[in-house]
Amino acid sequence: MKNVPIVKLGIVAVSRDCFPITLSAKRREAVVAAANKAGLTLTEIKTTVENEKDAMKALDELKAAGCNALVVYLGNFGPEGPESMLAQRFCGPVMFVAAAEETAADLVQGRGDAYCGMLNASYNLGLRGVSAYIPEYPVGTSAEVAHMIAEFIPIAKIVIGIKKLKIFGFGPRPFDFVACNAPIKPLYDLGVEVQENSELDLFAAFNANVNDPRIEKVAAEMAAELGTGNKQSGILPKLAQLEITLLDWAEKNAGASEYIAFANKCWPAFQTQFGMVPCYVNSRLTGRGIPVACETDIYGALSEYILTCATELPPTLLDINNTVPHDLYLAGKDKFGSYSPTDVFMGFHCGNTPISLLKNPEMKHQLIMHRLLEPDSDPNITRGTLEGALNSGNVTLFRLQSTADCTLRSYIAQGESIDVDPQTFGSVGIIAIPEMARFYRHVLIAKRYPHHAAVGFGHIGKALFSALKMLGICDVAYNQPAGKLYCGENPFA
Repeated sequence: MKNVPIVKLGIVAVSRDCFPITLSAKRREAVVAAANKAGLTLTEIKTTVENEKDAMKALDELKAAGCNALVVYLGNFGPEGPESMLAQRFCGPVMFVAAAEETAADLVQGRGDAYCGMLNASYNLGLRGVSAYIPEYPVGTSAEVAHMIAEFIPIAKIVIGIKKLKIFGFGPRPFDFVACNAPIKPLYDLGVEVQENSELDLFAAFNANVNDPRIEKVAAEMAAELGTGNKQSGILPKLAQLEITLLDWAEKNAGASEYIAFANKCWPAFQTQFGMVPCYVNSRLTGRGIPVACETDIYGALSEYILTCATELPPTLLDINNTVPHDLYLAGKDKFGSYSPTDVFMGFHCGNTPISLLKNPEMKHQLIMHRLLEPDSDPNITRGTLEGALNSGNVTLFRLQSTADCTLRSYIAQGESIDVDPQTFGSVGIIAIPEMARFYRHVLIAKRYPHHAAVGFGHIGKALFSALKMLGICDVAYNQPAGKLYCGENPFA
């Protein structure tokens, strides 16, 4: 995906001057060899840092090599001041790991004490206010450290991506549907740029492209992608016109930002003025790594982008929408396994989910908008939605959100998309989350999250949680297992 960072990792070994510097260098070389064997590319910085001047030299080498993420490797105890200064002055995410001792036959000259050094490294990072990634158990052999470095890559990708992201918003939310509104000041604190625009800005740009020669080509690409699922072929030129308009807007307005996402108003005036629903365009751009959140949901777009960085796979944005009828649950009981009826719900949106995430996708009209805008006629201005059931497999529900008083909080819940026909319309699937009923009440409701959830395909909670910690998000909720109470949960319920 072109809209996510490419992480270029550099590794710098550090050495306390009363320990053999050769020990750190030798162990660094072993980590690089293990990483290469595992298919990772690590830029090995040859300067081993013992003092401040070494730290400055290593920073110059990292910059010359184009590294945007750093692994600080304690091959032995390490020098507390220079190593934390190295992390403080590096312009990108930093990871700290340490070497385990290798053999009982070499515990005199070959003992490095990095197990001890990691404690003091952490203390000094705190003194300097550096938020570095430290794995759950950050001490290991060369092969184990290489595995830790592999787990750092999606975390680094999220941190780099957020700090170079611009979210374009088009239009305010309707007065009777303000749930996803939240202050944007915390986004600037993260390094995210936000450019809010009027629907009229988009409408003017859209109309300027009415005879654009690219429309025919893009419409043909859409038809080929949809294949036999194209049930509304006449709307494709308008959808193509919107797609090139959004991409042109991003190219002209990205400015200093390298990555982009959209949060666009999509009803009710959109249909009457643009003559379509934009859902399929949203799905196509999201499938290419450019999330387009519905209903001007800026934090939804951010959440989708974080998932895109974490997985390099398309996410989607769904309403945590409706319960699963009991007869539907019983009919699919063999596929629900140990999940209870209150563990499952339907995730739904009008038709914004990328085509690669749906079974039997079809281009249709948007039923809810049709009921509202043209109930007594055949679908016209409400055409353009992509419908289908979600692919089955592991999923992660995720949202990063600001409170009304500008505090960032988040939730992460891992579960599954179940291979049971939801028997309804839209981009929709039956999702199972362990202990969902309690999570729904004591996280989603109690902490006042909106109904939109970003959905990533795969279990990626570990990377998300670590990235949020690096970004300074203190309140990260998750679905508590049975028997472990949430704060405020009634123990007698």
